[in-house]
Amino acid sequence: MTQILQRTVLFADLRGSTSLYETLGNAEATTVVTQSVALVGRIVGNAGGVVVKTLGDGLMAVFENPAAAVIAADEMHESMDRITPLSTTTRAADTRAPVLRLQVGIAQGEVIEMSGDCFGDAVNVAARLLDHAGDNEILATVSVVSSQPDGVRARFRSLDRVQLRGRVEPVHVFLLEGRRFSDTAATAYGELQSSPVEPEGIRLICLDQNRVFAGPSLPVVLGRSPQVTYCIDDSRVSRSHARIDWHGGAFQLTDLSFNGTYVRFSGGSEIVSLRRGTCTLHGSGTLGLGASLSDPTAPHVRFEVMRFSDTMPQAPEDLAFR
Repeated sequence: MTQILQRTVLFADLRGSTSLYETLGNAEATTVVTQSVALVGRIVGNAGGVVVKTLGDGLMAVFENPAAAVIAADEMHESMDRITPLSTTTRAADTRAPVLRLQVGIAQGEVIEMSGDCFGDAVNVAARLLDHAGDNEILATVSVVSSQPDGVRARFRSLDRVQLRGRVEPVHVFLLEGRRFSDTAATAYGELQSSPVEPEGIRLICLDQNRVFAGPSLPVVLGRSPQVTYCIDDSRVSRSHARIDWHGGAFQLTDLSFNGTYVRFSGGSEIVSLRRGTCTLHGSGTLGLGASLSDPTAPHVRFEVMRFSDTMPQAPEDLAFR
């Protein structure tokens, strides 16, 4: 029987299983991954959702309301935080094996239920959000966020409109920050509210683009799409390639791409390779997008972390590099 229903769709994906198989071996790693996916499935059921299907290292689920989906996603992350698989050999040395990381995408809308599966734009959007989620992140669309209670809604931060793979129109995406019972300062839904800690600015330079971003102009999304904040026209650069956030008193760079993001800090020769990972930006240096900085043809962006007083009183986009 085919039904057209309003549903909230959740995709959850475990990453890091390859390292588990290398460290723990096939048998133990399979057990850890299987038990982790089963745990995520139980959380879906406990929150009132239904698991539509499992997808290797993850699953797809539907909920009747967005609040239940966000509660489930929160619980998934808290439960995964407590999983620290140890192999037989590493237990003796008390060395932790690689930990699985969970990415969640949530979208709301009309879905078609047919033969035990679900189809529709909300399904496609929720699945594509996983392409843009960093380690242990929950991304949601504006319709999901606007349906949350005030206390939960205040924990979401706007990442602006993001171009999703295979979709013509960009989607307004939000990042869920903090844990339900932590003292982490909440970020604002929609417009970012002022913070008691004075933020800093970050300057980005690529060819003729010389811009400084601070305060409400953050986060910055770098990529090939004309819709991103900072556009780099190169085929090796993903449409939404990397994101720079102000978080916890520092600038955090998160790779969102297929080809990776590379960082080299000024005064050093080491190149940090990010594959869906995150690192803190400090001082100054160079970002390679889609190819390592050891490749002289790699598209690159110079960055400089600046004190907030250095970015005023001029508008960020009008500042010239000193």
